Amino acid sequence: MCQPTLTKSTERLQPTCLEISCCKFSQYIGIIITSGFLFVGIGSVANARAAESTPARVQKVTHQVITGEEEKKVRAGQASALNLADAQATQAQRSQPEEAQLKEIEMTQAPASSISPSLPELSPPAAITTPSPEPLLPPTVLTGEPAYTLGPGDVVNIDIFRVSQYSGESQVLVDGTLNLPLVGKVAVNGLTIAAASEIISSQYAQYLRRPLVTLSLLSRRPLQISIAGEINRPGSYTIDQGSNQTSRLSRLIETSGGVTQSADLSQVQVQRLRANNGQQMIVLNLVDLIANGNLAQDITLRDGDEVFIPTASAPTENAALLADSNLAADSNQPINIAIVGEVYRPGPYTLQGGIARTGDAGTPGTDSANSPTTVTRAIQVAGGIKPEADIRKVQIVRPTRTGIPQLFEVDLWSLLTDGDLAQDAALQEGDTIIVPVATALTAQEISELASASFSPDTIRVNVVGEVKRPGTVELPPNTPLSQAILAVGGFNQTRASQGSADLVRLNENGTVTRSEIPVDFSQGISEENNPLLRNNDVVIVDRNGLAGFSDTLGTVLNPLSGVFSLFRLFDIFN
Repeated sequence: MCQPTLTKSTERLQPTCLEISCCKFSQYIGIIITSGFLFVGIGSVANARAAESTPARVQKVTHQVITGEEEKKVRAGQASALNLADAQATQAQRSQPEEAQLKEIEMTQAPASSISPSLPELSPPAAITTPSPEPLLPPTVLTGEPAYTLGPGDVVNIDIFRVSQYSGESQVLVDGTLNLPLVGKVAVNGLTIAAASEIISSQYAQYLRRPLVTLSLLSRRPLQISIAGEINRPGSYTIDQGSNQTSRLSRLIETSGGVTQSADLSQVQVQRLRANNGQQMIVLNLVDLIANGNLAQDITLRDGDEVFIPTASAPTENAALLADSNLAADSNQPINIAIVGEVYRPGPYTLQGGIARTGDAGTPGTDSANSPTTVTRAIQVAGGIKPEADIRKVQIVRPTRTGIPQLFEVDLWSLLTDGDLAQDAALQEGDTIIVPVATALTAQEISELASASFSPDTIRVNVVGEVKRPGTVELPPNTPLSQAILAVGGFNQTRASQGSADLVRLNENGTVTRSEIPVDFSQGISEENNPLLRNNDVVIVDRNGLAGFSDTLGTVLNPLSGVFSLFRLFDIFN
């Protein structure tokens, strides 16, 4: 046996062999106790998993997907832990070999015993996170086409990679959710296709490891859209989205009867709902669409959009461009207008767009279809303008959707002299045309007016008295008195008083005026010496003095001629 000895320098007692053996034995006992605690912990976890029998746990275990390689990695990690424990407690395991082998087998098989051989181990449930909706455009001018957002009635197809039992078609319900197998209801209302795909993938990630979800839109829902403002038939419309074309803004305007002539197409407003229940204002310039073909302005409408077409400050601006576009009202639809002032037949008219022609003065003109009704066509149907009409300041009173009528003027003189077609404004339902009286007209202006297409073709004048062919004659409008006398053959040279003629005129207030007008065929047009004639004027040419004396003498001698005739009869009997 070993005996302790003392050293000279330190005089320290050296440990004996028995003490060394006791220390090693205590270390082995600690290793065995630590291994036992490890074995008990692993076994309790396995027993807890095996004892779990709730429907939710069974459902999760049934639908978990894991590869064989991942299971091998788990078992390899468990085996390495066992090898480390064996190296630390070699002596203890030698004394109890059967018990240590039994525990090793239990540790190796415990995780697999709680899982079906055909199903791998579940991954821990992932935290449910709802991605925030995509940020919507601020209320400014639209710069690009926004992504389509889902809503009740949309039909989508969900494809989960290699999990066909959960793939298939589904319709967004009225509450804005998709009722999907395994995960239940998923809210997708107001989300884009990409955002909805992400949230569906996050829901399935609770049950499947790294699910690959592909979401595609099969059928779009019908749109419920309202339109108001300067539109012929405002209201709410349901649009079937069979194709992108049917849900365009231009198609909605066509369906609602087209815009009015007071519409401001450069500031069309579309109010759109956001996913967070906010609203976004989109401003569109449809003038750019019809003038330059900019299709970016003809946006695709969304469910719940509210379209408003404001009133233009200048109705004649872009009027011709609008009238020729498919956004205008149907020109074949009749409109009710009124025309008053210096026209031959003022009053209300029902007109249908097309080519009109003026008839005789006081006779309604004709109207045809297939083109918009304009100011000049309305004047033509009303019998044409009178000689004293002021065509430079023709006024149009137009009702608007705001309730405040618009008043603007057109210059038909610019139309005659410069060919400015913008002055021939297109009319709409409810317009009133006012043709004022001119203060002064020059001879050139009178000639121009007489040859205008909205002047009557002819006027009727009755020329009586000492002329060669007295009677009613049809003359061009604005014909002076001297030309009317020449139209009936001129004066009767032996009987007419060639120095003057009487003009009898029926006024608009029902009174009759008679004036003596000196006649001079070399005189130009003037109100005093050679006035312009109006429809139904009467020109009387008196007889001269000699003709008057002879007629008076004949009247006196006419009874005596009867007496002389009686005496002559007696002479015959004698």
